[in-house]
Amino acid sequence: MSQPKFLADHDLNEHIVVGVIRRASTAVFSRVREVGLHHRPDEDILDYAAQHGFIVVSHDVNTMPAAAYARLAAGNKIAGLLMVQQTYPISVIIDNLLLIWSASEAEEWENQVYFLPLG
Repeated sequence: MSQPKFLADHDLNEHIVVGVIRRASTAVFSRVREVGLHHRPDEDILDYAAQHGFIVVSHDVNTMPAAAYARLAAGNKIAGLLMVQQTYPISVIIDNLLLIWSASEAEEWENQVYFLPLG
């Protein structure tokens, strides 16, 4: 079992990434631009994330879930997808990501799509 690590989609609010890293300096939270995927389609981002064990975190509720479900329907895996509504307070989303990071295993999120905040 391994600790979750995150990949911020190009549209994710940068304050979320910074907030998680500030509160948990050992958390892995990469950005698509850091891995050369900032101009790539959702399918490529999900593929990279699956290959490298990253849970994708995105605001793109219009296309990213559809790409994830299409990938799953085709028999391909995802490392996980966490969708973030832009209307929620950033602090709530940071708290949720920190809870996921500190209290779960990466494998629990495989092939799962969730909307934050949880429950």
